[in-house]
Amino acid sequence: MRILQINSAKNFGGGEKHFVDLCRGLTARGHDIFAALRRTNAWETRLDFLPPENILHVSLKNSFGVLSAQKIAKFVGEKNIEIIHAHAARDYIPASLACRIEKTAKFVLTRHVLFPLKPFNRFALGNLSKAIAVSSAVEIELQKTFPREKIAVVPNGIDIEKWSNVETEKLRREFRFEHNISFDAFLIGTIGELKLLKGQRDFVLAAQKIAQKLPDAHFVIVGKDNSARQSFRRELKRLVKVFDLEKRFLWLDWVEETAPLLSALDVFVSASHSESFGLAILEAMAAGCAMVCTETEGAKELLDSSSGKLVPVKEPVKLAEAIGELLESEKSREEFGKNAQKRAMEKFGLDKMIYRTEEIYKEVLEAKN
Repeated sequence: MRILQINSAKNFGGGEKHFVDLCRGLTARGHDIFAALRRTNAWETRLDFLPPENILHVSLKNSFGVLSAQKIAKFVGEKNIEIIHAHAARDYIPASLACRIEKTAKFVLTRHVLFPLKPFNRFALGNLSKAIAVSSAVEIELQKTFPREKIAVVPNGIDIEKWSNVETEKLRREFRFEHNISFDAFLIGTIGELKLLKGQRDFVLAAQKIAQKLPDAHFVIVGKDNSARQSFRRELKRLVKVFDLEKRFLWLDWVEETAPLLSALDVFVSASHSESFGLAILEAMAAGCAMVCTETEGAKELLDSSSGKLVPVKEPVKLAEAIGELLESEKSREEFGKNAQKRAMEKFGLDKMIYRTEEIYKEVLEAKN
């Protein structure tokens, strides 16, 4: 099959990681994959497995990109593309318009977030062949816009196999040595774009509670503040300074390879206020981390009572209590970690995601107009 994947995101995050993994996996399965990206994107090099002629640069700065749609349609015609698959909300209408112009292509979208679509999309995207939801919660939200038969759930997946060969203890010691963290100290960490919705403020508040009881505990926050002024990052650092925890906090903008970090952690934390799925949680599961997560829809779909501790959203005291319980028992951390890893392997492998998406493409192409 010949498939155009569209993603207009400027910065790299969980949705873009999914995009890259999907493109790579479909390419490996013998399909011709093309990508339409914003010219000013900061992550195109991650698609270096695609030939340069398979990349289309298009503005895609807003939802009503008629000129962008025309450019996409021309590319689709020239490349004999059969399916246009859009991944960001602003890309849906240009993708839909491109399929209306170049009538031989089918329109598929993936919804990565829980936020509701605007009502006009029910009509504007009337030529949609299939909407892919990354979780059951997203599926429920999509049913407000599209007929149930047009929706399919395909959970995100990651390459679970690579984690089976990880030298955990070696990576743990190397990471801690590099960042001057004692091998015996507790290390608690979180990963995600720095913004209020991801709950890093609650993480810092919980850290203050933990630090009072455990003087050797250290904390790491991984993520970029992609806002223009980076005000949230400054706010978090001010809060850490107020708590006099500056020497016990490590700040990393981005970790390209998460295995060393996750191997070094004693507890992984997701303090998000909303999570449609949670790729960072899934990676921590695959790494065998003990974890504490807020009860977002994504976390509840990924974890069960044996594979992670779930606490209410926006409750830093309860977050701290759950982390503290895990830190008190090495046996408990090991059991939760093993169960999480097993669950990730059984349910959320990358191959499952690629195969199910491929099946949807086949169904779409075989369906009568």
